[in-house]
Amino acid sequence: MKAERVGLALAVLAAVLWIIPFVWMLVAALRGSVSGQLDLASLWPDGPYNVANYIEAWQSGHFPLWYLNTALLCAGILAVQTITVSLAGYAFARLNFRGRGTLFVLFLLQLLLPPAVLVVPNLLMITQLGLFDTLPGIAAPYCASAFGVFLMRQTFRSIPRDFEEAARIDGASRLQVIRHLLIPLARPGLAAFAVVSVTSHWNEFLWPLMAVSSPAHQVLTVGLASFTLSSESGGDWGVIAAGTALVAAPLLVVFVIFQRRFTASLVSTGLK
Repeated sequence: MKAERVGLALAVLAAVLWIIPFVWMLVAALRGSVSGQLDLASLWPDGPYNVANYIEAWQSGHFPLWYLNTALLCAGILAVQTITVSLAGYAFARLNFRGRGTLFVLFLLQLLLPPAVLVVPNLLMITQLGLFDTLPGIAAPYCASAFGVFLMRQTFRSIPRDFEEAARIDGASRLQVIRHLLIPLARPGLAAFAVVSVTSHWNEFLWPLMAVSSPAHQVLTVGLASFTLSSESGGDWGVIAAGTALVAAPLLVVFVIFQRRFTASLVSTGLK
């Protein structure tokens, strides 16, 4: 009983620490725009409160273009990853070939590599392919995902082989089994992976910054950085906080709407 109370107290403390930056962001964004006021950095500054900072942030940046680029990027990456991680996950879960375990461990070692280490090789790759300063160039290094392969491998292994064997007896090919049988049964795993994939690429900053040079192909994080460093809004914490809220708002809204489904998907895959 005492251990449960300690665990609950630690969980509440972690939640409070996690939510403080969001509270500050919302308070500062709604604070009247008073450039140079240090009280904008406090958690509970005095009023007046209004939406002027949001209006100024929206007018100062190219948010419609940044939203479009980011949405296309995340959707494109997820579509390609769904195919690659499903096929690779099936291979590691169902196919027997020499060195499968060793190859799987080597594949997972990618998770230990810091993203910054791969920036230069990835830049050379997309430049040679003629994809520099394009949205496909940003997406190219993410066409496969070691985490996604691991997750789908675990998901496919949890599905009884009897279903697959029955389909093969009825004449279904291996690809037909994957597409029409295993993928529908693996929807919770795919949903959990989609949450991780979209969130990580929506918030990605370093690689889109390096892979894009023209404003027309900027995503939200890169656009926000250039917007906050501009002379018009760079010194106003309220406008910066409003711009940050505009970047985070779509993910927060989607999470609130589909919170139960997200949680159920993560729990069903065994993630903790």
